[in-house]
Amino acid sequence: MSTDAYDTLERFWNLQNSRDYTTVVELFADDAVLVDPIFGTFEGREAIGAFMAKMNVEMGKLDAAFDLVELSGGGDTAWAQWRVTTNDKPPREGVGVYRVRNGQITYYRDYMNAH
Repeated sequence: MSTDAYDTLERFWNLQNSRDYTTVVELFADDAVLVDPIFGTFEGREAIGAFMAKMNVEMGKLDAAFDLVELSGGGDTAWAQWRVTTNDKPPREGVGVYRVRNGQITYYRDYMNAH
């Protein structure tokens, strides 16, 4: 299946809106790498799945909601500007960068503003 990065990331954000982060795991390649600025680096779909299960718990405690501000990309790369609101801090913004191969995310790294 050949799907470009924009389409794959649009699916990612639609799934993430459910606040069940484990639903996005199907979009990651078996050898994917995810780099989170708080929790670290996760290599492989199994490790990413465990991280997403942890996100369900941690983000649930904060009543966190991620909103997509802007999505751009095509071919095998994309980026997304996002905003997260929680019950303990003012909204924060960040950017995710993604690499996609055959409709699956192979690399995902988030960058987040400190404030």
